[in-house]
Amino acid sequence: MAKESFGKYIRRLREVNNLPLRKVAAQLDIDTSTLSKVERGKRPISIDYLKPLSEILKTDCKELQVRFLEDSINANYGKLEYLIDGLNEVINQLKEKK
Repeated sequence: MAKESFGKYIRRLREVNNLPLRKVAAQLDIDTSTLSKVERGKRPISIDYLKPLSEILKTDCKELQVRFLEDSINANYGKLEYLIDGLNEVINQLKEKK
């Protein structure tokens, strides 16, 4: 079974918290239609919204970021033959910066 997309994940969290789309969009200061497109996977969300979104949806920011990254990487680069090699290089570079 495929893991739910980032958009479906945030929609589920929004619905679990009984938050209307318009209220979440207003708290993020974006159009309701923009948030709707994010939930339907028609538009990516800016990383600047991840922390506020985690607070609004009462979820762990780390979990939200991990799901965002997973969905973004799979959608944009999932078909690349050397994806794992590239990701390993990025991981090594990030470790060197610490």
